[in-house]
Amino acid sequence: MLQLYVFGPGFGLPDPSPFCIKAIILMEMSGLPYNRVAGNLQKAPKGKFPVLHDDGEVIPDSSFIRLHLERKHGIDFDKGLSAEQRGLAWAVEKMLEDHLYWQVVQERWANPANFDKGPRHFFDAVPAPFRPLVIAMVKRQIKRNLHGHGIGRHSDAERLILARQALDSLSGLLGGKPYLTGPDPCGGDATLGAFMIAGLCEIFDSPIRSALNEHANLVAYAGRMRERYFRTGAGTTPV
Repeated sequence: MLQLYVFGPGFGLPDPSPFCIKAIILMEMSGLPYNRVAGNLQKAPKGKFPVLHDDGEVIPDSSFIRLHLERKHGIDFDKGLSAEQRGLAWAVEKMLEDHLYWQVVQERWANPANFDKGPRHFFDAVPAPFRPLVIAMVKRQIKRNLHGHGIGRHSDAERLILARQALDSLSGLLGGKPYLTGPDPCGGDATLGAFMIAGLCEIFDSPIRSALNEHANLVAYAGRMRERYFRTGAGTTPV
């Protein structure tokens, strides 16, 4: 059976990582039997989750997991879509993953109060004498990553302008449709659903969540996706 390695539930979410939520939705969409496993990040290829184990093959990264499922198992997550719709869905994915994601990282890791509520708990398993040193080292790396991406060079006000622009665009693209491209979910919905579910997390002080809540269609969409793929008994083995 396929094994999907993730962090496990946290922050009131199916997983603290939107990429793990995305991978879980993809597995649910595929209809393939699988188990979710709480993994050890130190053993993860590329040092991140999700990671899929499939009959001896190890596939890290949610996008490559999708491509693997399509190649090996014949799953067409965009069945029935035109080339234009497929392109639109992929563009939405990358806007979320390569732009909005880093704004979420900034909110959770660079805000001291938010860090204490969430990411600090990632280090609970580190022996107490070493914990402050490890936390400081990782936070410095996160800060460098944010600066290198570019989002860390902006002010809070500037970042919020960009986040609002992204959310306005997503709301406009979704419109009154139940899913991104129409009446049925497509591959892009795995990413959009993951980020909307994660974006509504109430644990953190989040201007992005406030901006997201201004779009009733995105909030309703997040509820639909959560109900469809994370209701009790949705067919996965709990972590």
